[in-house]
Amino acid sequence: MTRATRRDFLKRSTAGGLAWGLPALWLGNRITKGAGPGEEVRVAVLGLGGIDTVGGVGGRGRQLIESLREIPGVRVVALCDVDAQVLGHSVEQFRTRQEHVADYRDLRKVLDDESIHAVAIATPNHWHALATIWACQAGKDVYVEKPFSHDIWEGRQMVAAARKYGRMVQVGTQRRSSEVLAEAFDYLHSGQIGAIRAAHALVYRARESLGKVSRPTPVPATVDYNLWCGPAPEDPLMRTQLHYEWHWFWSTGNGEIGNNGVHIMDICRWALRQDCPPRRAMSIGGRFGFGDSGETPNTQIALFDYQPAPLVCEIRNFRTATGTNAMGRFRNQDRGAVIDCEGGFLAGDFAGAAMFDHRGRTIKEFRDGRKAKDLQRAHLANFVAAVRSRKRDDLRAEATVGHASTVCAHMANISHRLGKAARAEAIVAANQANADVLDAFERCRDYLGKNGVDLGVTHATAGPWLTLDSENECFVDEFAREANGFLQRTYREPFVVPRII
Repeated sequence: MTRATRRDFLKRSTAGGLAWGLPALWLGNRITKGAGPGEEVRVAVLGLGGIDTVGGVGGRGRQLIESLREIPGVRVVALCDVDAQVLGHSVEQFRTRQEHVADYRDLRKVLDDESIHAVAIATPNHWHALATIWACQAGKDVYVEKPFSHDIWEGRQMVAAARKYGRMVQVGTQRRSSEVLAEAFDYLHSGQIGAIRAAHALVYRARESLGKVSRPTPVPATVDYNLWCGPAPEDPLMRTQLHYEWHWFWSTGNGEIGNNGVHIMDICRWALRQDCPPRRAMSIGGRFGFGDSGETPNTQIALFDYQPAPLVCEIRNFRTATGTNAMGRFRNQDRGAVIDCEGGFLAGDFAGAAMFDHRGRTIKEFRDGRKAKDLQRAHLANFVAAVRSRKRDDLRAEATVGHASTVCAHMANISHRLGKAARAEAIVAANQANADVLDAFERCRDYLGKNGVDLGVTHATAGPWLTLDSENECFVDEFAREANGFLQRTYREPFVVPRII
């Protein structure tokens, strides 16, 4: 077997996206002058994240600012957030450093500034598509956080916009810039451990209940709620916290599988050398134990029918038990990827990985000592290099890469939303032919039992198998009509995601 180099594989992983149905669009002539070799790249950050949110989560935009400031030849020149308090907090940090930065509430004002070369988008998910497309139309290059899109149709338009307007579009799945994973996957693909049998994406991360409200919560006075909602319905706020908790509501977020699941599914696709979404997917899960207003699953098993080796994603957010193993473990892992092979398995994440034989003995280790912030900086630096080179193949997580991984999350979530409550015995009986699903379900049932949820009493939601026509990016077969209803949302004027042709 010929061994591919890391660079060859990264190029293949970003160049193959149009093969699965996206039209080769004419680039047109709206290509603005980018930063020259010696010129600074001027970046605006759109969406900063809540301050002091419950649970200490969020603030992705502020993290991007810190990483961008560490990249030579880059200058953050503008910040944008619909929350005046959040915006003022970040602007003050620039002033403390005696650095000038423009501040905006409306991202359209940012896009009007012709001196800005690129934008980094860290808004809630429901804004990703429109912000990316508008930026491409304005001649800006785009770094957009995961998940790439809020629904499948949006992702398709985002890729088309990147092509039509000749923009560099990088997705914030920063593990694609991990030297550890690149080295580990080179070894994996060398054939020394045999053929791959299955890939497992693990996200075992405890979350807290959102609580339940009986009436709408007042929107913070510092927030322009019309702009915050943007393409989504301007519904009353039915939760105690505006920021971050939008992840767990269908109109604005995509649940944990679209939040952290996309990261790990992306590296599993990399390991499997799969450039496209799967043909089929299904979901088993539920929102157990929280008793809150959240809508998305806090426990989910998703199977993606890649051939010859499937991908299984396991989400676990619920915990009442104490102890280090309250969330359970798989092959001694509670996060990251596990790649099963004929001669053993690879387990790990961006910070380190190892190859083991079937008895759990280490065959080979891969480590470089880098931390999460180092990886984020490297991924942003890769984006900046492509902004200068104008070579799409230089990007490690180009738009097609992010789209394919995000489609996986969308397929699983649509299966869940079409699913019905089912007894554990019925789920087992329906999946007798699929050992990967049975294994994941039995381990999940054990984990939930240890945390006080009996699936014999509280039923899981069993979603149907959905089949995707990747050429047209629509569902076919038995559940096509219902599933296709989730491909695209209805937008509020003037926040309408355009069809790119």
